Amino acid sequence: MLSHLFNFKYETPLAQKMNKISFLFILMFYFTGCSQLTSINMYSTDEEIRLGNRYSFQIEKQLKLINDPFINEYVNELGQRLVSVSKRKNIKYTFKVVNDPAVNAFAIPGGYCYVNIGLIQFADTESELASVIGHEIGHVVGEHGMENMTKQNIIGIAGAIVLGSSPSFGEEFMARLIQRGILTNYGRAAELEADKFGIQQMHDAGIDPNGSKQFFEKMALEQKEGSNRMQSILSTHPPTSIRIKQASKIIKSLPEKEYDSLTSKNFEVLKKYLLE
Repeated sequence: MLSHLFNFKYETPLAQKMNKISFLFILMFYFTGCSQLTSINMYSTDEEIRLGNRYSFQIEKQLKLINDPFINEYVNELGQRLVSVSKRKNIKYTFKVVNDPAVNAFAIPGGYCYVNIGLIQFADTESELASVIGHEIGHVVGEHGMENMTKQNIIGIAGAIVLGSSPSFGEEFMARLIQRGILTNYGRAAELEADKFGIQQMHDAGIDPNGSKQFFEKMALEQKEGSNRMQSILSTHPPTSIRIKQASKIIKSLPEKEYDSLTSKNFEVLKKYLLE
């Protein structure tokens, strides 16, 4: 397809290698810039689960997980409540808490969701916390990680072929991408879709979806005040103003429903527990 642009028969090995690397960069630009690929998932659900198991094991070697049963049980119960009304229940979801002060959370393929302790501390209500957890579930529901993996896998395989790497190059390449967070850096459309899924899940679970809008408004205020604790979540998501606008529109369109209060007794107990 693109190979006719390059002639690999150079006189010196160095020139030949440089030509192959240039060709690989062309492939990377072509595939990552090709919008049709952003919604392609070449993996089955069983393959996603298998890959998720493998990569979660690798990721957790790099994370400081919190093993406190009280904290983990609370987060898992809240997450499973949202999962129970999600549009994708054919996989098992796992929720773990990370000892990281950054206000953030992330999910990887296979239903593995990681919530930073900094996020729990930042949230003023259970609804705010649920909005972020619901957003991460939304990435799994939308198979955004698998779409990223498909795109990057094409690049990895092409690189193995062009550079003459070993057959295991593709898997090693994917493992490095996972560890560096590249596969959890989604495009604007995927992030907004995850917001949409999250808000709908909150509504269906009886959790006030206004917590989503309130959380975004707090993010905007932190950003305006120049706070650094939101840097990780702001750097990988669309402008907060756009997220607030979309959340307001979605919430307004939802049918009337009686929700639980914005917070809960269990959430308040958890917050006090974290202060001890």
